[in-house]
Amino acid sequence: MALPEEFHEIAGRVNNWGRWGTDDEIGTLNLITDEVVRRAAAEVRSGRRVPLALPLSQDGVQTGVIPGRVNPLHVMVQINQELFGPGTVACSDDAVTMGLQAGTHWDALTHVSHSGTLYNGRPAHTVTAHGGAGFGGIDKARHIVSRGVLLDVARARGSDRLEGGHAVTPEDLRAAEEFGGVRVRPGDIVLVRTGQLRVYLSGDRHGYGYPSPGLSVRCPEWFHARDVAAVANDTLTFEIFPPEIEDLWLPVHALDLVEMGMPQGQNWNLEELSTACGEEGRYAFLLSAMPEPFVGATGTPVAPVAIL
Repeated sequence: MALPEEFHEIAGRVNNWGRWGTDDEIGTLNLITDEVVRRAAAEVRSGRRVPLALPLSQDGVQTGVIPGRVNPLHVMVQINQELFGPGTVACSDDAVTMGLQAGTHWDALTHVSHSGTLYNGRPAHTVTAHGGAGFGGIDKARHIVSRGVLLDVARARGSDRLEGGHAVTPEDLRAAEEFGGVRVRPGDIVLVRTGQLRVYLSGDRHGYGYPSPGLSVRCPEWFHARDVAAVANDTLTFEIFPPEIEDLWLPVHALDLVEMGMPQGQNWNLEELSTACGEEGRYAFLLSAMPEPFVGATGTPVAPVAIL
């Protein structure tokens, strides 16, 4: 089924192809300049550090709905082994098999395609079984450190958690700015809290994934107008699920990653950060969210830290 005209109209308004050159592979991360990072460092006042990653474990957020996206399978490959003979120092080593987008993660720009294309007009067939992403893999995003802004949409609406059918709109994002007394600036990384992760933390893994609040198809235009560098939230699907437009699956992914070249993150734990920002009365901070540099990967685990 062809994508509807409504999608293509939005795509035309947010498209960044060629903005940073025809060979560009990092998209909106170009907006994180040295000056942006210097200003971000000035947000550190108390030194309070808030981790935003979920534990990587076999009972993680994946339930088998997405084929091959398995929770981490952790095994020991050696236990107290004296590698250099009896009485020498003994070593223990581990190995992990997991989907790179299984837990708290970044999506690379090559994570989705539409109409046979990736970001910057590159053909989708450049992602191959043996080489992965030959263009725009997550290894090209060498560092993701910038000013982070928490848009606590749930708290701004007077709730701990948005209902499963709630599509987060640009109006919600503006209301969250006002609630936090903050303004999103070019080069910022925006964290959108819906409160949906509370469902997973309560033990309901299936309820966490469906139905889920998430970003509306209208949000990419707001991010584009603000020159946001990246967006992450506390849901499994990032955008509202089931979709707000019948039979239009993952349109926000396609607009963010393919059209804008904007990385997006999912399964971020924003609960402690919501509390910390409320206690300190400020919703901007230095955010370190370095991707693991898997060559050719379409996503990567990340262990982000907000520093207030």
